[in-house]
Amino acid sequence: MGMRGELRGWRERGRVLAAAHPLLVDLGVALLVQGAMTMPFLVPRAPGLPAATWAAYGLSTLTVVPLVWRRRAPVAVLFAVLATSLLYRLAVDGPGQPLPYTGLVVVYTIAALSPARKRAVTGLVLLIAVPVGVWLNTRSARELTFSVFVFAAAYVFGRLTDARQRAHRIEAEQAAARERARIAREMHDILSHAVSLMIVQAEAGPVAVRSAPERAEAAFDAISATGRDAMAQLRHMLGVLRDGGDDSGGSPRQPQPGIAALPGLLDRVRGSGLDVVYRTAGDAGPVADGVGVTVYRVVQEALTNVVRHAEAQTATVELIRRGNELEVTVTDDGRGAQTVSRRGGHGLAGIRERAAAHGGDAVTGPGADGHGFEVRVRIPLSAAAEVKT
Repeated sequence: MGMRGELRGWRERGRVLAAAHPLLVDLGVALLVQGAMTMPFLVPRAPGLPAATWAAYGLSTLTVVPLVWRRRAPVAVLFAVLATSLLYRLAVDGPGQPLPYTGLVVVYTIAALSPARKRAVTGLVLLIAVPVGVWLNTRSARELTFSVFVFAAAYVFGRLTDARQRAHRIEAEQAAARERARIAREMHDILSHAVSLMIVQAEAGPVAVRSAPERAEAAFDAISATGRDAMAQLRHMLGVLRDGGDDSGGSPRQPQPGIAALPGLLDRVRGSGLDVVYRTAGDAGPVADGVGVTVYRVVQEALTNVVRHAEAQTATVELIRRGNELEVTVTDDGRGAQTVSRRGGHGLAGIRERAAAHGGDAVTGPGADGHGFEVRVRIPLSAAAEVKT
């Protein structure tokens, strides 16, 4: 397991290096090809064959040098390689090569990086160049078949590389979109809840100052507590975004709120003047952290809507656990159906998205008796569902 992780780490570092310094990668490829093409010059030649000369070695090197520019001008490099290879074949009697290394590298590069028009040009050029090369060498059907096979294989590998890179880009874009949606959901829940409570409490403050000073002081304390809580949650979120979850920055961070934090949330909502009743039923065993955060955010958003839109006197929050399912219900005695259209913004959509992330669902609408408004969320607690979090 450790070896596989280390290999993945090396591959990732290799991708980073290739992306940051493509010229170094191309230079390394050219040196590797040069090493392969040097081997026939080092192996003793059979008696009767002309000795390998420095001129022949220099011309073989000349066929490799264009590979340094294979990304920037792949088709031009292809013509340069073909020209130098033809010159090598006609001008010197040097050692042959077991594979057309330079041509294979260029064909792979064009297949992986070039648009369809350049790939078509490459195919037409090879239809001429491969038979000509075979005719200048052995003029055998065996060599022709082998050459066609290796060049076709290089092209196929290049196209597969392009397809894999496209898939990786699409996957990265989808992951980024999911992360943006998650951040937007968290920011909406935190800020919408805090600002709504602060507005309600601030509007009640001036009235309370004239009629009940002690209530005004409590309202201002509630505003301060709500603001501090929102700042703490935003600081946690921004710290994770900035440092990738690394706590080495030294700034204290609190865990994401869960079911245990619900009483504090309900107390802050009560400070706005809304009477909130909290009930639980069923097995009170622990749940996954992701489920706990979802429950907290669902209740937070539902109560925020009650405070902002419902003109309700009472809201009821119920948590019921039935076997491997957790049901969260938030109801109020407010205006109900008259406010449904006003509640159809990002908040309710965020509730449905949070439930769906755990394999659950969310239902919203008028209360059971036709009065008020109800948000009901079901979340399966099976191991498979919790892995999604």
